Amino acid sequence: MTKLNIGFIGLGNMGGPMAANLIKAGHNVTAFDLNQSVLNELASKGAHAAENANACATNADILISMLPAGKHVKSLYLGNNDDSGLIKVLSKNTLVIDCSTIDAESARVVGSALGEQGISFVDAPVSGGVAGATAGTLTFIVGGSKAAFNTAQPVLNDMGKNIFHAGDIGAGQVAKICNNMLLSILMAGTSEALQMGINNGLDAKVLSDIMTASSGRNWTLELYNPCPGVMDTAPASNDYKPGFMVDLMAKDLGLAMEAAQQSNSSTPMGSMAKNLYTMLQHQGAGSDDFSAIFKLFSK
Repeated sequence: MTKLNIGFIGLGNMGGPMAANLIKAGHNVTAFDLNQSVLNELASKGAHAAENANACATNADILISMLPAGKHVKSLYLGNNDDSGLIKVLSKNTLVIDCSTIDAESARVVGSALGEQGISFVDAPVSGGVAGATAGTLTFIVGGSKAAFNTAQPVLNDMGKNIFHAGDIGAGQVAKICNNMLLSILMAGTSEALQMGINNGLDAKVLSDIMTASSGRNWTLELYNPCPGVMDTAPASNDYKPGFMVDLMAKDLGLAMEAAQQSNSSTPMGSMAKNLYTMLQHQGAGSDDFSAIFKLFSK
């Protein structure tokens, strides 16, 4: 394995474990986060704590960012109509990997601006949640040139299990939101069907086994059952401790609806799922696991 100098910006629930896995893989990791406590925690695992984002990016072979939204990614790399963006300090030899889940257009804007300066960029949103980030089994969905993807892949392998090249810059974001829109629909439909069975006197575990062995089989039934008590390892059986929060699913569904509008795509089920998750947020369940959608259907 080639030991690389890797900068990592954004050490939240996903970014912290991802950066820790890069340290375990033997890379020289320099990190930055506005939250000093998470930065100190990663430093205790062997990272170098940078004083600011510029210091984190300087001399990095690869710079990885994991941020909440497109506006944060654009601000980090392009600045706010000033000279504060990392585009001013990044080396042309640095590959930028943005693992944030953001709108595809923001990824394209950042990628294009960096490309004009000779800096390679890929968008690489992830699937797999906090558990996957911790275990190093994430799925990375990458948008960018084939050359940039080939450079990124070995590093992504140190944090994940499945690495896909979806297409050009922005394609990773589109593929990610298509997947999560489908996941939300499956979770809502599975919850609805299970609750109807319960309301008619069926045992949820028995019904889950029947549907898993039948044509209704899907990932949520098999690995992430939303009904409490059916699956010991699922968030539903642990007071819906996330996992992947309702707030994050609602955010991704918002991105999906934006993409649908821009492409004139018909997404009636995605739109319904967005409404259901927004309703769940309004009921105060934003920090619950997204499988808590089950509670909307229970009496």
